[in-house]
Amino acid sequence: MSTVRFTVTKTEEESDQQGAQPENAKQEKEPGEKSLLIDSAPPTVVLIPPNKEENEATNNEDAGGKKRSVLVDTESGDVKGDHFALYEEDLQERPRVATLLSAMANYTNLPQGAKEHENEEEGAKKLKPAPKLSTIMGVYLPCVQNIFGVILFIRLTWIVGLAGIWESFMIVLLCCTTTLLTAISMSAIATNGVVPAGGSYFMISRALGPEFGGAVGILFYLGTTFASSMYILGAVEILLTYIANDMAIFKPFAGPEYKANLLNNMRVYGTVFLILMSSLVFIGVKYVNKFASLFLACVILSIVAIYAGVLKSAFLPPTVDVCMLGNRILKEPPQGICSNFTDVNQTEYSGLFHIYCSINQTMVENSTMISVNGTEVNSTDVSPTTPIITCDSYYAQNQLRTIQGIPGLAGGVITENSVNHYMDNGDILTSSSLDEVPVAPYEPKGTETWIVADITTTFTILLAIFFPSVTGIMAGSNRSGDLADAQRSIPKGTIGAVLTTSIVYLSTVVFFGACIDGALLRDKFGYSIGSDLTVSRLAWPSKWVILIGAFLSTVGAGLQSLTGAPRLMQAIAKDNIIPILSVFGRGKANGEPTWALLLTFCISLIGIAIADLDLVAPIITMFFLMCYMFVNLACALQTLLKTPSWRPRFKYYHWLLSFLGMTLCITLMFISSWYYALIALVIAAFIYKYIEYRGAEKEWGDGLRGLQLTTARYALLRLEDGPPHTKNWRPQLLILMKLDDELKPKHKQMLSFAQQLKAGKGFMLVSSVIEGNFMEKFPEAQAAEQEVQKAMNEYKIKGFHQVVVSKDVSHGIDVLLQSSGLGGLRHNTIILGWPNGWRQSPDPDAYRVFLNTIRAAGASHNAILVPKNVQLFPDRQDRIMEGTIDVWWVVHDGGLLMLLPFLLRQHKVWKNCKTRIFTVAQLEDNSIQMKKDLATFLYHLRIDAEIEVVEMDDSDISAYTYERTLMMEQRNEILQHLHLSKRESQREIGAMMDKLRESNTAVRNTTQNDGFDSVEMEARNEMTWTPAKLLESQKQYAEDEQSTSSPKKEKQKGGIKNLLDIKPHSMNVRRMHTAVKLNEVIVNRSHQAKLVILNLPGPPRGGNQQREANYMEFLEVLTEGLERVLMVRGGGREVITIYS
Repeated sequence: MSTVRFTVTKTEEESDQQGAQPENAKQEKEPGEKSLLIDSAPPTVVLIPPNKEENEATNNEDAGGKKRSVLVDTESGDVKGDHFALYEEDLQERPRVATLLSAMANYTNLPQGAKEHENEEEGAKKLKPAPKLSTIMGVYLPCVQNIFGVILFIRLTWIVGLAGIWESFMIVLLCCTTTLLTAISMSAIATNGVVPAGGSYFMISRALGPEFGGAVGILFYLGTTFASSMYILGAVEILLTYIANDMAIFKPFAGPEYKANLLNNMRVYGTVFLILMSSLVFIGVKYVNKFASLFLACVILSIVAIYAGVLKSAFLPPTVDVCMLGNRILKEPPQGICSNFTDVNQTEYSGLFHIYCSINQTMVENSTMISVNGTEVNSTDVSPTTPIITCDSYYAQNQLRTIQGIPGLAGGVITENSVNHYMDNGDILTSSSLDEVPVAPYEPKGTETWIVADITTTFTILLAIFFPSVTGIMAGSNRSGDLADAQRSIPKGTIGAVLTTSIVYLSTVVFFGACIDGALLRDKFGYSIGSDLTVSRLAWPSKWVILIGAFLSTVGAGLQSLTGAPRLMQAIAKDNIIPILSVFGRGKANGEPTWALLLTFCISLIGIAIADLDLVAPIITMFFLMCYMFVNLACALQTLLKTPSWRPRFKYYHWLLSFLGMTLCITLMFISSWYYALIALVIAAFIYKYIEYRGAEKEWGDGLRGLQLTTARYALLRLEDGPPHTKNWRPQLLILMKLDDELKPKHKQMLSFAQQLKAGKGFMLVSSVIEGNFMEKFPEAQAAEQEVQKAMNEYKIKGFHQVVVSKDVSHGIDVLLQSSGLGGLRHNTIILGWPNGWRQSPDPDAYRVFLNTIRAAGASHNAILVPKNVQLFPDRQDRIMEGTIDVWWVVHDGGLLMLLPFLLRQHKVWKNCKTRIFTVAQLEDNSIQMKKDLATFLYHLRIDAEIEVVEMDDSDISAYTYERTLMMEQRNEILQHLHLSKRESQREIGAMMDKLRESNTAVRNTTQNDGFDSVEMEARNEMTWTPAKLLESQKQYAEDEQSTSSPKKEKQKGGIKNLLDIKPHSMNVRRMHTAVKLNEVIVNRSHQAKLVILNLPGPPRGGNQQREANYMEFLEVLTEGLERVLMVRGGGREVITIYS
């Protein structure tokens, strides 16, 4: 059900009254302040249709971005008064109950301006409210008119003759049952709220969502458009075949042998009819509506004439002679004489005789047997004056007779017509009640008098041809805005119309089979009775009642289709769910869909070009069955989901009935024509995917969203049973993004990296924390979420986003780690960016958030991924043509290091890379056996990788390691004692580092003796601290801080002097030694790798600032000289298994 939006507009009286406010009221207003004083008269409320929601959205927000009610006139709304003083603030944003009820009472779903434009054309000075329609006039009769169509008059007798009474009854019963069940479902949906313009499209789209609604809406539009083609072709067929044969341009056209001429006539006249009818619709729909009553009267009068003719035939059947040769039905013979002679004395041969026989006055020289007056004689026995007559063998052997084509209810033909007589294309029409004398194959004469089948017929084909005659049940729901009580009228009128038309169809099937001879029933175009419409010869008092009535009714139905289809397309275009169709939402000033009418004309012209009604009808059947199927699905879905908004006033529905109706629709689709059904499904699927990919996003509270919520709830409840099995483990990512000053993600490359890990098809949540007060920063959080969403869309990431506001960033991350996800659908892996520039910052918070996040991830048993130098990682469009992903497996972390390269290689960026796994062994380990065990382990894991075991020797601690450790501890001591500003600290440390480079020669010589490359060590010793450099830096520091107080300077100097006495802690030296040695091995082996994955060491426990800074330095040393590094720490559980 669509959300109803309202807009308040002021009338001219209100504007005048407000303009006459007292002077003191004007003086009380401050500059820029809007007056809240208005006259006691309530504002005029105009309800905006749902398709204008988006246009009004931007006007319904105040300066702070806060939503305000569109029912409130903030410029003139009276919020003062004794009764509402307590709610004075609320009334600024929310409507009073009286205002809301007034808006609901004055609601109209008609486009604003359409009625006004019509009244201006008619010269009306005042807008007169349109009279509301009752159930009979507003729903019942329009549905009856749309359901009764061309098939009833020109094809139902033919269907009965071919399928027989029983199978025809079954065809009609199946179709009527389908429409009845659909009408019940539609009544429930239509009474669950107001249904504006769009009819079935609106109901389906708001019940199943924009994707399904758009797909089915387009199919329903195509069905309605092709229905106009079918009605026009039916009208042309009635005109040329049964009313005015002489109007045909291409002659002759009677019979299958001249079918091409018939189709050409249909194309020419169909195009003329389409142009005239489209022009009438373009001029004004009101003219079409004025003729609607006439067309409806013609339909009713024609049906009454059929029943009157059936009753009359019981005691006085009409005289309808049908000429039969043997058991074959013949076209109406020349002069209507079904005999060999034109007179009783048999002196003159008839035109039919001359067709089958030839007369020759010449004596035959050879002795042969010839036919003389139907008798086989020897030519030598015939005198020279006797004429020689040669006749067709079948004509000579079989009797020529006349039968009563319509024997009436008492004629006894019901038994013969009870069974089917399906035919193949080209079969001769016969009567099963008559006998024939078969003859041997020969070259026949008189074939032009035979009536043959023009198409192959089966139960399914006839079902597809008949089904369009039961469509039209949406006519009432399309007029919901014009009804006095739509909630009551739509169910009663629609179901009553379906029951009425079903009774008419079922009864006429029986009556046709009981009154008309089977051979005449199978004569589709009435060639045997002089190209008369078969049902017209049964009707009373005159056949012209049926001919004229059928012609006008088909024209009227065509006009209704040409009127409804453009409006349906306009409704789809205005919803903007298919951007390419937006141009068809425009029209004339009064709202008439001009462009949509032009499109409808072009598509209808395609149906006219097909020209064969029996080929157009199955196309319409598929489109309408698709539409009805989704109506039933929508009702069943809403009923089963039991959403609170599902409260239809029509109570006589059940989900089983809707499900049965949906099943019947699907069954009839594939029974009628499986290839047409597949084409319709492919079209619907294509439109669905197009809307999903390119269409505008809509939120209509549809049933599919409710189904998704219900399914998600069920799945989440099942996930609560316990953690997933190791085989089902996949990375559920929580990406912690840092925002810049413009609230945009700072390192978007992390999103690209996360997207490359999506081969695991896991859950993904992009989060960030804004530091500050929630009440003040909430608008910034909303803006940040929009920026994050844009970044996710840019990198085509399907997931969720969340931005929280917290007074402390670490606390906000803790909240995210605890609260993100729902139930069993929670993150298990965290992607965290490396804090670049932490060395240059004297503030420990530069890396403390990073360390706290690692600790929190470990406490919550989440794995953590830290991409270092993420800006160097490949983008999603990049292709790495060759290279390796190197995994350095130092500590077992549950197998995550093994799984990550496999997941990355599923993406097109990394799929050409090979995996190499390095593991570290000490001297006491058996490296050969380790390599064999690792190969076996990877084989069972089904992971292809090269294996290498690296042995680490117990070398002595180098001078470089000692110097690096000393430098680290000295830096910590300085930052602890020197409470410098950020700028001063960076300048101090930078000056020290520049001066340290002068003393690297001695250390370089020492490291050369230890076997290290001098160039590499030169780079490594750039940050080594010496007493000379410290004294110089102390002097510079003293000069810069002359303005500071003496006690503070003495404290700082004393702290720096203590640096000379620092000795590195032995544990720090050992850890630095490990980092240096591992880095040396990794750089040596993996310096050309495209990605290096290694274990992330655990952070120090507690909150000791020096130990935290040392840990960060160890990580820097460990990853020094590597381009792309991914540090991984497992969550404490196995994520990969060797078992199936």
